[in-house]
Amino acid sequence: MMRSSHFRLCIVVAALGLVLTSFTAVAQQNSSNRGRKYKAPPPTARIEVTVVRDVNGKPIENAAVIFHPVQGEKEKGNMELKTNEDGKAVIDVLPIGDTVRMQIIAKGFQTYGDDFKIDKAQIEIDIRMKRPGEQYSIYKPHSDTLQGGKSPDTITPAPPPAPAPKDKPAAQPDSGQPQPK
Repeated sequence: MMRSSHFRLCIVVAALGLVLTSFTAVAQQNSSNRGRKYKAPPPTARIEVTVVRDVNGKPIENAAVIFHPVQGEKEKGNMELKTNEDGKAVIDVLPIGDTVRMQIIAKGFQTYGDDFKIDKAQIEIDIRMKRPGEQYSIYKPHSDTLQGGKSPDTITPAPPPAPAPKDKPAAQPDSGQPQPK
């Protein structure tokens, strides 16, 4: 008699255990009630930058290509890549629709910088790096470039200087007054 009641008790406990595990499994499947909802990341663009010498078009290896994502007047950090032996650097994490300020620094070349609007999924940018030039001076004439921040078209020439006074004043008609000597 004891065995049969013990057997019945085990069956009842096992049945209750199955019922409880089915309730917890249903609760786990309904995940809309807990945690944050998944938000997909924005679509990103693949940007390939090629950096070459302006003189002969040969690639520049190990040039620093720096991306500064900007939002209004604020910068949101930066990302730096180095060019490979073909002068190429590829980035594919910038969201489409953003504006990015790109800066390229290579030893022995002028620093390059410009803003780009990322409006396509695939963008290729070719940059020709120039050697450093002579230091600009406002005291030297530059006919083909800007002068003092103004283009040669908008510069109005200065009026010619007034003639310098001579040592002796010119002879004036006698007006009856004595002349200073």
